[in-house]
Amino acid sequence: MVTGNPGFSGILFGAAYYAEYQPEGTLDRDLDLMRDAGFSVIRVGESVWSTWEPRNGEFHLDWLQPVLDGAHARGISVILGTPTYAVPPWLQRLHPEIAVRKADGSVLQWGARQEMDQSHPAYRFYAERVARKVVARYADHPAVIGFQVDNEPGNTLPDNEPTFRRFVEWLRDRYGTVERLNEEWGLVYWSHRLSDWSELWRPGGNAQPQYQLEWRRFQSTLPTELMSWQAAIVREYARPDQFVTTCISYSRPQIDDEDLVRPLDVVAGNPYYKMQDGLTADAEVPREQPWWHTGVWALFQWGDRAWSSAQSQFLVTETNAQSIGGAWQNHPPYPGQLRQAAFALLARGARMVEYWHWHTLHFGTETYWGGVLPHSQRPGRIYREAAELGGALSAIGDALDDYEPDADVLLLYSADTKWSFEFYPPLATPGGDPDPHAYLKILDAYYRGLFEAGAQVRVQHVRQFLDADPAELARRFPVLVAPALYVVEDAVLDALRAYAEAGGHLVVGIRTGYGDQLARARLAVAPDRLAEAAGVTYDEYSNLSEPLVVHSAAESGVELEVGAAGTDWVDVLQVDGADVLVEYGPTELGARAALTTKAAGAGRVSYLGTVPNAAFGRSLGRWLVPRTAAAEWSAPSTVTIATGRGSRGPVAFVANWSPDPATVVPPRAVVDLVTGARHDGGAPMLLEPRASLVLGVPEDPTESSVPSTEGSR
Repeated sequence: MVTGNPGFSGILFGAAYYAEYQPEGTLDRDLDLMRDAGFSVIRVGESVWSTWEPRNGEFHLDWLQPVLDGAHARGISVILGTPTYAVPPWLQRLHPEIAVRKADGSVLQWGARQEMDQSHPAYRFYAERVARKVVARYADHPAVIGFQVDNEPGNTLPDNEPTFRRFVEWLRDRYGTVERLNEEWGLVYWSHRLSDWSELWRPGGNAQPQYQLEWRRFQSTLPTELMSWQAAIVREYARPDQFVTTCISYSRPQIDDEDLVRPLDVVAGNPYYKMQDGLTADAEVPREQPWWHTGVWALFQWGDRAWSSAQSQFLVTETNAQSIGGAWQNHPPYPGQLRQAAFALLARGARMVEYWHWHTLHFGTETYWGGVLPHSQRPGRIYREAAELGGALSAIGDALDDYEPDADVLLLYSADTKWSFEFYPPLATPGGDPDPHAYLKILDAYYRGLFEAGAQVRVQHVRQFLDADPAELARRFPVLVAPALYVVEDAVLDALRAYAEAGGHLVVGIRTGYGDQLARARLAVAPDRLAEAAGVTYDEYSNLSEPLVVHSAAESGVELEVGAAGTDWVDVLQVDGADVLVEYGPTELGARAALTTKAAGAGRVSYLGTVPNAAFGRSLGRWLVPRTAAAEWSAPSTVTIATGRGSRGPVAFVANWSPDPATVVPPRAVVDLVTGARHDGGAPMLLEPRASLVLGVPEDPTESSVPSTEGSR
């Protein structure tokens, strides 16, 4: 279903707008300010079920009409949300059984949002009723260009009685008989053999990894089904030119984003990131929230994850305007950072940038989630910078229509392994407890290293990889990294080997090929089905309480940064035909080889038997991708170069993530798509602090000599 084309040209720019939260009489002022700032879209209506339906069956639908009329009069489009993620008080009192029953048997108390099991039949009755009322009322309004169904779905893992019964039926469909379930899950262990489906225990008491993996797989079907159900309702009323989407928070525990977007027309999501030093190159800032993206690399990674959902362009439905978080987490952007972040998301495939939200709230949990307007509601610096960005996006126009970001590396993502490791992780926290973020820690180590080495990354889900032709992938992506593919079927491992034999460079990380599709340890020498091609095997492995410093083997060609080390884990590799490129110092465990490589068919397989720290990750990235856009532009470490191709040809996004000036040297003549200024190829280009540019790269070689500019911002 997802096409990546939402049906409009150019870049949409705007904010979520809640007139119902504002004092009376501010609507025209607000919309005038939006128009003057270059806003072309607002999102409305998704958070106020109790406003749409204050009492059971009593609907107030006309209050939004002035907002839509006023927006349309000013040329501002509207995305209308269904208000189904936050139930009104009367509903939770009328049907307390819809409240989420957690795995430990407790009930999620009402008072925040998404406290209900959204698959519960009682909830569905009322949710369908209000969704139909809202959509039917406004689907024909000329301002409405699309619909957002629900909001950040997948916030909980409900274990309500109807949900658990559905899980049992889901298992019956997959396994057929209890006897097969016993065999596949190994339920002879600890006397867990079932004689009847009614004996299946609840997830709250479960300790078996096979059960937990299937429980998470089943849970992921629920928000996908919710999206399909709501999208079908909306399409009964929507015009052919209106799109249907939802907004994804990728940290939600219930979702498999690749499946979640299948019933939708376009991917949309909500990146929130740490500002100030969180967007300063070379600064190490700890992540304070699991849903915050901290570091320049993490912002780009979010964009690449959003692209990965459907391998297509996407919309940003919410992102920072000012501080995001609690009342104690106030970090508004430095001047220039709003533009930097927006251009970074465009560089990885965004077609819309929309802030959460227009005005900073004066009440409620999110009082200090800063909007475009501050609490005083007087336009200030943030408004002025947003208006400058609006003008820039208008100038860029349709240059990013059908845009596809470039990629030097394909990085595989496994939702199954993530779920398995959240329950049964191979890594520990510094205090020795199981680390539920182990999978993302491993994945992030590779992404960050590649990104900070200047490489551009395409993230791909395992099923997307399996559906592709390995030879074609080897042609398009010369390097493929498979970190921690623990839950993996034979066909995927065989496709990885075929990719290498077709000419690609396959990089295998720890735990890859160790488990099967049910997270059972394989009865095989590791890495299963890849050992011969990789030229290494191992039976022993160990957690690391301290990093292991690494050094390059003689004539390996891998140049390591000072401080390069392996962290958290080590495979004790037995080398059988591979070349050792990076080694550890002497260890009592006998581990020697950290990184190996071996020719395989027309390509090669390299094995990294640890989790690289940042210095090791960058070193690995430079070895894997020695020729990058950043290198071609002679970019220092504080500058990123992200490239791609849009409707008018090649585009380069250049940003200086530093409070100090920097200089780059474009390899060819470029044209600033915002100002129209031209700059010669081969001539140094000065970047002011926090500068961010979108540059067209003319393909006509006769345009290599054009007037240069003195500086850019």
